Amino acid sequence: MQKVLRLDLVSHGMTEAMRKARFPVDEPLTEAGRRAVSACGRLQAARVLTAPERRTVETAALMGLMGDEEDRLRDLDAGAWRGGELMSVPKEDLYQWLTDPTFRGHGGEAVVDVLERTGEWLADIAVEGEPTIAITHPAVIRAALLVTLDAPAKSFWRIDVPPVSVTRLHYRGEWTLHFRP
Repeated sequence: MQKVLRLDLVSHGMTEAMRKARFPVDEPLTEAGRRAVSACGRLQAARVLTAPERRTVETAALMGLMGDEEDRLRDLDAGAWRGGELMSVPKEDLYQWLTDPTFRGHGGEAVVDVLERTGEWLADIAVEGEPTIAITHPAVIRAALLVTLDAPAKSFWRIDVPPVSVTRLHYRGEWTLHFRP
């Protein structure tokens, strides 16, 4: 029987963009976000990876984890919408973005792009075989869940990933979702 590989995906702490329903920029955690991260339990793994953005690196540091940056864990690129308010986007564009996983009308990434890079990253993690903690973004965690469950890309926005949540995946020939007690 093959050994089970554990991957913990940690969503970064609260930011001002999350609080105000804005598209993120490279920003720090809020004070409440820092407190929530500091209060969370400790995780252990052979390897720690973080997305390159400040909010993920800060989350890792507050958790007492030092990790290597992994570009494939970066947030979904909102292109021209970056830093703007969600409700400032024309309704037709917002509708397309939320319903069409190939939409790139903002000049950034489509949901399918995030799914592809996350799937490639998960395949590499499986081959490398080291228990890993990855501090990343809700978009990447959603993508990992869709890849794991072989769910359609249009399901991307149906998954709510709260700040400082931990999503555990196991790998033994294929990825599975594991709910922690």
